[in-house]
Amino acid sequence: MAPTSTPQIPFGRILTAMVTPFTADGALDLDGAQRLATHLVDAGNDGLIINGTTGESPTTSDAEKSDLVRAVLEAVGDRAHVVAGVGTNDTHHSIELARAAQRAGAHGLLTVTPYYNKPPQEGLYRHFTAIADATELPVMLYDIPGRSGVPINTETLVRLAEHPRIVANKDAKGDLGRASWAIAQSGLAWYSGDDMLNLPLLSVGAVGFVSVVGHVVTPELRAMAEAYTSGDVQKALEIHQKLLPVFTGMFRTQGVMTTKAALALQGLPAGPLRPPMVELSAEEIAQLKIDLVAGGVQL
Repeated sequence: MAPTSTPQIPFGRILTAMVTPFTADGALDLDGAQRLATHLVDAGNDGLIINGTTGESPTTSDAEKSDLVRAVLEAVGDRAHVVAGVGTNDTHHSIELARAAQRAGAHGLLTVTPYYNKPPQEGLYRHFTAIADATELPVMLYDIPGRSGVPINTETLVRLAEHPRIVANKDAKGDLGRASWAIAQSGLAWYSGDDMLNLPLLSVGAVGFVSVVGHVVTPELRAMAEAYTSGDVQKALEIHQKLLPVFTGMFRTQGVMTTKAALALQGLPAGPLRPPMVELSAEEIAQLKIDLVAGGVQL
């Protein structure tokens, strides 16, 4: 059974969008995934996003996705929310992935905006509601127009929030004004999907984070969220400012590339990347070390 959730905080406050460890020959490393998931939950994560973009979901098979969900559930499913990414730009395929995730035992679904084919808002509405109708699992939307090419408009978010299983939104839109309106009008549980904006989004009503830097600074993210929610805004600001080099360094290039390099520097399971992602250069690794150390990460 997943940890207790509430309508206000359905998936906890701190979730990391977990990388997918691979073996040296590029195969799925289920043992490594279990060890990494255990490390992340021990560090203070309330939940993990599996099979998201940072999990290299475009390059894993449907069967691998299900195997990964089952493995992570076996490792940490009794003490963390395990949320499966099921979004694609094909509604039928997304429904299949959602049903497979439910069969595998996932506690919730993450559904990204369909990418590349740029559907209109009505298409987004039908896509997300069809996925939500397909299982009994709670759904977190994922709004990232910089990758998908299409934003979920506030009016569409309000409509989607009427669905009993669409309960949250991961916001990587990078627009605090639009986030403010959407939080106020939709009532969705709001999760920051942009680490640099974690604290600013708390200030306009977000309840937590779906983080990439959580791979290396989960305790600090938890301390920042707890300081803010307890009213110690100054302490939250100090933590935010301390983490600025980490926020910057982990996104100098594609986040999964830097994350796997950072995990390797700490001796944690990661492994190689699947094409078209590539390993960091020696110069990029040197810069990443500087950024992480500047933000207080022990290497």
